[in-house]
Amino acid sequence: MEGLKRGAAAIVGVAESDLGQVAEGMSPMDLVAQGTQRALADCGLTLKDVDGLFCAMTQQRMSITSMIEYLGIAPKFIGSSMTGGSSFEFHVAQAVAAIEAGLCSVAVIGYGSTQRSVGRRAASQREVNPYETPFNPFLPTSAYALAASRHMHQYGTTREQLAEVAVAARKWAQLNPVAWEKKDLTVADVLKSRMISHPLSVRDCCLVTDGGGAMVITSAARAKSLKKAPAYILGCGHGITHMNISSMPDLTVTGAVEAGRAAYKMAKLSAKDMDVVELYDAFTINTILFLEDLGFCQKGEGGPFVSGGNIAPGGGLAVNTNGGGLSYCHPGMYGLLILIEGVRQLRGECGERQSKKHDTAMVHGNGGVLSAQASVILGTGATL
Repeated sequence: MEGLKRGAAAIVGVAESDLGQVAEGMSPMDLVAQGTQRALADCGLTLKDVDGLFCAMTQQRMSITSMIEYLGIAPKFIGSSMTGGSSFEFHVAQAVAAIEAGLCSVAVIGYGSTQRSVGRRAASQREVNPYETPFNPFLPTSAYALAASRHMHQYGTTREQLAEVAVAARKWAQLNPVAWEKKDLTVADVLKSRMISHPLSVRDCCLVTDGGGAMVITSAARAKSLKKAPAYILGCGHGITHMNISSMPDLTVTGAVEAGRAAYKMAKLSAKDMDVVELYDAFTINTILFLEDLGFCQKGEGGPFVSGGNIAPGGGLAVNTNGGGLSYCHPGMYGLLILIEGVRQLRGECGERQSKKHDTAMVHGNGGVLSAQASVILGTGATL
């Protein structure tokens, strides 16, 4: 991203809140605060050190003011850009800019959702669109199904290839102690599972869970003195192409093209330099589209690329190593959790699912219906 300095800031603390189905009576802001305290403990800082706050969620109309009240602090800088699940990747770039400009020194990005506990309808209000609502689509699934159908028609992608994405995610989840779904899953299981919106079955769709978390960002200079190895922010980029799926310029090409291009340019790296890839996999088609658009394979070749266990444990590319939104956790807006996993992979903290090579990570967030894309490239000290 133009105007930001490569490696000037780093993520120094990360933590999930409780995940899955949380205790009765817990609110989304309870989960934000829980994640914040855990992330601060992860890096050895306290609330007294925090002077920048970022938050976005669907269950709190003024989430950033609620976060300020709940935490009981008066930050010098705040941000609450709302682009759906990619909000947090946008927040990373904004936090870097604020720290570089001296507007704050320690920023916390937080999120929480109780969508499983309260129900999907209560957690996220649907908007009326005169070009789509009369057809009664089951959103967001029908929007992603439209993109999947077009990709299948244009490039010959198959349901079996989509299923390979779900199977790989499940295999990674089986290595993650806190993943929600761990039962064995095969391509045949995915193909015979209940159809939601053709060609997407229930196993092509993300989980519906509670959860949240937080991360702490500070300057590279300060990061060196904290508890754990910093994950330096090497590159950021974004691309917004539409709001509604009926306005998407090309159903097979997302704003990840522009987001990735900008992030790679800032990081002075390319797709071939990425050791770990964490993608927002709300649906199986997402992984295929983003792998193509971020340069890991050519357009139209995503289906063959994900086949044969290539993105599963032991495959050619470590993708969605926590199990993804498909098997690990998906609390409505998932983009913060892939950043947490990217940081942990760089630190070497992931146990059985740890990637052998872990100096660089591409983290890519998706918001809306393939609408708002944002990429963050993270690196260890060896990449500076």
